Amino acid sequence: SLTRRSILAAAPAAAVLTSGGVALAQGTQAAPAAAAPGSQQAPGFYRYKVGEIEVTAINDGFWNRPLDANFVKNAPLEEVQKAQERYFLPTNVTPIPFTTSVLRTGGRLVLIDTGNGNSGAPTSGTWMTNFKAAGFDPAQVNTIIISHFHGDHINGIRLKDGNAVFPNAEIMVSAPEWGFWMDDAKMAAAPEGLKGNFNNVRRVFGPIAKDVKQYEAGKELVPGVTAVAATGHTPGHTAFMVASGNGKLLVLSDTTNHPALFVRRPEWQAVFDMDGNQAVETRKKLLDMAASEKARVAFYHAPFPANGYIAKSGSGYEFVPAQWTPAI
Repeated sequence: SLTRRSILAAAPAAAVLTSGGVALAQGTQAAPAAAAPGSQQAPGFYRYKVGEIEVTAINDGFWNRPLDANFVKNAPLEEVQKAQERYFLPTNVTPIPFTTSVLRTGGRLVLIDTGNGNSGAPTSGTWMTNFKAAGFDPAQVNTIIISHFHGDHINGIRLKDGNAVFPNAEIMVSAPEWGFWMDDAKMAAAPEGLKGNFNNVRRVFGPIAKDVKQYEAGKELVPGVTAVAATGHTPGHTAFMVASGNGKLLVLSDTTNHPALFVRRPEWQAVFDMDGNQAVETRKKLLDMAASEKARVAFYHAPFPANGYIAKSGSGYEFVPAQWTPAI
């Protein structure tokens, strides 16, 4: 039987017979230690099914935005810091992830948004590497659906040197979004903080303006994908309902920023929301829809793979990540 005495007596022999946690026969030498892990993660893509539609989440890195009093426009900085601390996030920056969705539907390869391209922060811009690692090629893309015209959603269409990335893709954009950002009068009247975005929209879409297709909310854009009005974040901001068989996926786009903050506290207004009150109304409506219908949701700014479910919790909601599975 095992006793403290017998365990202690066996310890020297065990020390002789093991090295680095590997059992050795007497008279043999220890194997070389394993190489230290590398500094890079595995490719950032994740596949799942919505009915017969295959969805692939493609990661584009993240941005550490300094956390200041302006980030949440209608909450004290100390309260936001406490909320981040509760979810084990740093209190001096807000890590904002980027994840797009790629769909195989109706024999088409469809992108919902395109990431930062090569215009992102040092910790972003991994989209194309991950897209190719997932087995895709830019020339295979048939349709690109854009949710709104912020740079982290459209810059993947055209690189900084002006080269277009997807040679065979039709591009579909929200008609209200196009009407706002392509309006010269609105650009002239815009505050300085918005003029850069107006210029970037023209950089990306100017060379292909005549070929861009505009869509309206409520329309099926490709098989199984319907545009859902989600105004507030921008004038034409759009979410998407992906439906096939009994499967439903609500692609929330930027209806919320990081869910640790804006799902739990949907009344908070992020600095990026152009119409904060409208953004709050839209956020509550879509989160309530997802919770009531038990639809899966995909976030643009949630930790990768950025999909799961919404549960009601008091006056707010909780984001419940979908369980990772090796089966598609």
